[in-house]
Amino acid sequence: VQLQASGGGLVQARGSLRLSCAASGSIFSINAMNWYRQAPGKQRELVAAVDSGDSTNYADSVKGRFTISRDYAKNTVYLQMNSLKPEDTAVYYCKADHVVTGWGQADDYWGQGTQVTVSS
Repeated sequence: VQLQASGGGLVQARGSLRLSCAASGSIFSINAMNWYRQAPGKQRELVAAVDSGDSTNYADSVKGRFTISRDYAKNTVYLQMNSLKPEDTAVYYCKADHVVTGWGQADDYWGQGTQVTVSS
């Protein structure tokens, strides 16, 4: 199983970006899909999560500005980021929880990071 994240880049404050993360491989099911971020010198933090029932959860710092969504057919999770602030600058990582493979194994998987830089 592999997770491929894309969509990062450089944007001015108050701008928007849309991140995507596609899971590939022999996947039977995925529980939750998440976006984390890690800024320089800081711990990795959960930004947003969506479970298999489409319930969502957001960090307080992004509520009202970020929206997480999921395409079950494509095993893809998106993060629409609006009204970006310089403090949103970080490497963004996607994570898939409890991925059950076609062989019946279950594990969590991380994607590679994608850099988001917001200039003031």
